[in-house]
Amino acid sequence: MGAGVVTCLMIVVIILNAFAAAAGLALFAVAIWVAVDGYKLYPISGVSGKDDIFAAAWIAIFTGFAFFLTCMFGIFAALKRSRALIMVYLIIMFIIFLFECASAITAATNRDYLVGNSNLVKKQMLQYYADNSTQGKQITQTWNRVMEQAECCGTDGPKDWLDYASTFKQNFGQTSIWPINCCKRRSDFEVDDREGCSVGKSSAMFTKGCFQYIESVLSRYTWAVSWYGFSVLMLVFFTLVIAMIYYMQLD
Repeated sequence: MGAGVVTCLMIVVIILNAFAAAAGLALFAVAIWVAVDGYKLYPISGVSGKDDIFAAAWIAIFTGFAFFLTCMFGIFAALKRSRALIMVYLIIMFIIFLFECASAITAATNRDYLVGNSNLVKKQMLQYYADNSTQGKQITQTWNRVMEQAECCGTDGPKDWLDYASTFKQNFGQTSIWPINCCKRRSDFEVDDREGCSVGKSSAMFTKGCFQYIESVLSRYTWAVSWYGFSVLMLVFFTLVIAMIYYMQLD
């Protein structure tokens, strides 16, 4: 193959690696966003032992930055036209590629487990809300925050607290039908109508369930780690193919 074609391949490899490096940095950033858990929903995932979305985020932090560094090395290797350096680049990229595959698949499958239906989330809420254990306190704080921010009550609705046995009902069933966080509040965050809320007036309490909110947040996390990760993998795969062709044409 002529020197001109080899030069064209080199330019394509450099351009693809530049895009892949930028994509790797973006993956690094979104994975940090997931790992930080701005919506504070980790306890709902963690108490089930299915916190793989966050584990996948930590893997993606590593792979995203590793893609960036390795792509920079790939640009250097392409400019040097060194078969040895290109081979090292290909091996490292392939290893990182496998790690990112694991991250993306883990996040996608874990999301399906958590939000495939509301029963798992509901079971955790009924078991741990108002419990005095460490996990119970974390779950209670999380659900209080969710119910206030999303203006919702229970998993599928307020009837969750009535229809099922729960730790909350066991501890407070004599005085409260549902948590005080199910009640609507004024602008000063005080309960608007405590008596109306206690008897279930729709004007005094939140009537929708929180599952849709939880599902949407976990889906955002999954899109950030998994589906964006898959798109980066497609770009990296194409880059690897072109780099292999370039490697085979070098003397």
